[in-house]
Amino acid sequence: MRRTSAGLLVVLALLAGGAGFLLDHVRTAMGRATFTPSLFLPVLLVIIGVASLVLAWPVRRSVRTGIRIDPFRALRAVTLARASSLLGAIMAGFGAGLLAYLLSRPIDPRVGSTVALIALIGGAVVLVIAALVAEQLCTIPKDPDDSEPRDPSAEPGPSEYDAGH
Repeated sequence: MRRTSAGLLVVLALLAGGAGFLLDHVRTAMGRATFTPSLFLPVLLVIIGVASLVLAWPVRRSVRTGIRIDPFRALRAVTLARASSLLGAIMAGFGAGLLAYLLSRPIDPRVGSTVALIALIGGAVVLVIAALVAEQLCTIPKDPDDSEPRDPSAEPGPSEYDAGH
């Protein structure tokens, strides 16, 4: 499995930022208030980041000590880490788009809305960092057999098995 690329995270953040900006623009054009996320959302994002690290730690310990771990458990840990980094990038971009629209208006924004959006961006950045660290913790060393090219003539093929029949 390949690592999550920084380019993918940046693209997702930019797309989500545009969506957040557009959402607030459409809401205000319809005469509605701008979107303000709950203050519980950044807390939830940080909790997901901590959970990702907690699930990745036994995988790291297994790699260092050589004690076998259930491969499905390791797969779940790395999958959660990757999904968390993608979610964090999307939420950071979305929050940044909402904040950009809020600050671009001629009316001074409410302090509560600004704080909520800054907290959302901060929680999302913490989630991305925690998820990337968790993904790093789930990295296993390369197998020495994988780095050396195999000689196809060294392994018995179907013709060698059928030669006696």
